[in-house]
Order: sequence, then structure tokens, then C-alpha cells
Amino acid sequence: MPQLHLYVSDEVAERIRMRARAKRVSVSQYLADTIEQQVVSEWPEGFFSHVVGQWQGPPKRPPQGKFEAREVF
Repeated sequence: MPQLHLYVSDEVAERIRMRARAKRVSVSQYLADTIEQQVVSEWPEGFFSHVVGQWQGPPKRPPQGKFEAREVF
């Protein structure tokens, strides 16, 4: 598994340590989970135009009924 090295300010490093401690995981595990969520969890490029935007069937929404008359307060 590759290792990544980066530099952050002391303030950011402390925040990372605090969040890792709160989740009861190591700093390394916290950072790996956070990065994975941001990189892997994104919608694939072109997803909406290739999948959602390609619907060819009839509209799913039924015709709207008549409006009801309500009393005025």
C-alpha cells in the first residue's frame, strides 16, 4: 500500500489529532478514511448525463388532479 507524505500547519495537525482521537482511530486511519470518502465517494464523471439524463420512457409523474377549494380564514 502506498504511503503519502504531506505538510500541514501545527494548528491543522492538532485538529486532525483531536478528530482521530474522538473517533478512536489512529491519525493515519482517520486521514485514510477522510481521503477515501472525498476521492472514492464522488459521482463518476458524466454520471448524470450518461445515466440519469438518458431516461427514454414516459414521465413517471401521474397527471395532476383538480385543485381543492378551501375556506378563507
